[in-house]
Amino acid sequence: MDNLISMNKSSMRGMILSIALLLSVAVVIPAYAEINVNSVALEETTIIELTNEQNENVNTFRIWLGSDFSFKSFKTEKGWVGEKTPQGVIVFTSSEPIKKGESVKFGVKTDKVNAGINWKALDSEDKQIDTGKVLPKELSLLSENPKNQEGNTSISISAESSFRIVPKEPNVGSSIRVTGDKFGASQEFDFYINSMKIGSFETDKDGHFMTSMKIPKEQKADRVDFIVKDKKGEEKKLSLRINEIENRIVEGNVKLTIQGVPNVVHRGEFLEIFGTGKPGNPITLEIIGPNGEQIRTRATEIDNKGNWELEPLIVPVDRPFGKYTGIISDGREEETISWAVESDKVVIITPTSLKFDPGQTMAFNGTALPNKPIELTLEDPLGNEIFSDIFEIDESGLVEFEFPTTQNTAEGTYTLIATQEKSKEFIFVGLGQLPTIPVNIEFDKLSYKSTETATISITGKASEVVSLLIIDPADKPKGETISIKLQPDGRGSHSLNLKGFTSGVYSAVVSKGSTKSTEIFAVGLQVGSGEIDINTTKTEYQPGDPILILGTTSPNVLLTITMFDPDGKEIKVRESFSDKEGRISEEVFRIPSDAKTGTWKIHAKSGSNFDDVEMKVKNIEQEGMIISVSNNPKLDGVNDFLTIQVIGAAQTVKIEMISDDGKIIEKLEFPSTSSGEIKQPWKIPKDMEPGIYTITAKDAFNTAQSTFEIK
Repeated sequence: MDNLISMNKSSMRGMILSIALLLSVAVVIPAYAEINVNSVALEETTIIELTNEQNENVNTFRIWLGSDFSFKSFKTEKGWVGEKTPQGVIVFTSSEPIKKGESVKFGVKTDKVNAGINWKALDSEDKQIDTGKVLPKELSLLSENPKNQEGNTSISISAESSFRIVPKEPNVGSSIRVTGDKFGASQEFDFYINSMKIGSFETDKDGHFMTSMKIPKEQKADRVDFIVKDKKGEEKKLSLRINEIENRIVEGNVKLTIQGVPNVVHRGEFLEIFGTGKPGNPITLEIIGPNGEQIRTRATEIDNKGNWELEPLIVPVDRPFGKYTGIISDGREEETISWAVESDKVVIITPTSLKFDPGQTMAFNGTALPNKPIELTLEDPLGNEIFSDIFEIDESGLVEFEFPTTQNTAEGTYTLIATQEKSKEFIFVGLGQLPTIPVNIEFDKLSYKSTETATISITGKASEVVSLLIIDPADKPKGETISIKLQPDGRGSHSLNLKGFTSGVYSAVVSKGSTKSTEIFAVGLQVGSGEIDINTTKTEYQPGDPILILGTTSPNVLLTITMFDPDGKEIKVRESFSDKEGRISEEVFRIPSDAKTGTWKIHAKSGSNFDDVEMKVKNIEQEGMIISVSNNPKLDGVNDFLTIQVIGAAQTVKIEMISDDGKIIEKLEFPSTSSGEIKQPWKIPKDMEPGIYTITAKDAFNTAQSTFEIK
């Protein structure tokens, strides 16, 4: 066993005794006030003290760090044995348990300072007694600051303490949310605007707080200091600007207007209709059909700033074609708007409801070209792909898609992207809230000559102003940011002259506030200028598996990549290109969930040059039900989720997560799709330790299991 630091046994005891005298000023974060764990640190060295204050004996003590830290060595008291697992967990055990009122100390050395240490106390049968996290305080801080040894003996505000205000630009008289971390645990603080106290709050056992405050109406609109102050006068400041009252009543008459309805509307489209009018008045919208009949009536109120907005609408897939009229009225005047419902879409899909609640199954249906495959991709509110598959459409042309959610599924606007041949449609649906139209960007083609002009199409909320920025192959801005105002139908376009663009791959980023969309395009690429060599990362795949294609060719070469099934049928075609180093990387291909067993082929071609790679697809019926986990989960607060995928399932599937000691961590239950598939994101609990876990699936006929690691 490595020594903790260069010291002999007696000096180690001396250090522990010295630190023990200061443990009264350490941060204490018990999980349930049964096991107290204190710690102090000197640079990378930390001394941890466990005190048992409940009736059950402690036989095992486990500790682990966050993903950015690792243990270098450790030291135990006499009678205890320590072992470091491959997953980075240190397990301390003893034949002589820690009884009520007794304590034990451990020393550890980490690769970085200020390592927060997670811990778990277990009894003789490895059953959990208590768990928590301890945040060590620097020994130098504790000994040098005499204030910390008077009265309340824990540090309340340190250099690491921080807080923020939501929103970042509050208004006079408005309510704000104040949240902070790394303050003293379970302590009371006062909150000030400059010298004026406007409230108090108390932190929790982890030094975190979240509270609401109200900015006084008499506060002057100006830049001020928001201050968190403890009872000894120590403070932490944040300087922000307070704006004038935003929601003042608009004086005078406001013109009655309506926006958000384009001249041409298609079946299945999602509309956000809004406008202006006299503040405080009710408003109604009456829609008249081609034959003069009333289709529907919607009502809302104009707010005190003169704005109104209806709940989002979907044009039904069976809406008759023809001219429609909308009559908007606020009780004193009317405005009329007209539009035509036409048919030039080949893919028409709508959700069965604009809003689903967490735990419900989001369902979509519609029509597409018969007897042709369609690719469906579902993106979460952050734009992350959470589901993608290729489905064969039969002679009816009907499309049906379902995605189950849980109570932990993120709320917000989800986007279903349907692609069939050259048609691409975006379908929006809300989980836990009504959907909003995100900003989106598309080019009229992938690759251009430097003598051409690229046409960029942008969609978003009607009449809003978006920003467009071009990024060159060296990841630097190409020119200035361009402001584009969208039309009343939410559409806009921009012509980009490519004269002077050097050969390479560019990115276009369109943004509105924190929402953005990115699309790549190429300029001046060559065709057939070098030998092509491609490979897949695996030789065998299951239906539903994604495919990563890697390869090499000459730099900046335009390619066409095609996937064929065992019968030689073309499943998907994708234009692609190599980068400036000649590398090929394409990850948009996926084995369909109803794929045939046999040898599949990927064909990459550029001019007269080409290369093929083959892979085997296994038969689900022969293999039975299969469960797997992807996403490389980590407990880092960013990647702390995983994706559970089940194929070959029937009806409802029960899923269990089991730790290496046989404990059931989670029980889940999802209905499978008509193709026997489940693909479900799952949030990793905060108290889940790193290690190897088993996941099992059971339906009415089969069982399956797999293992995965959390780092």
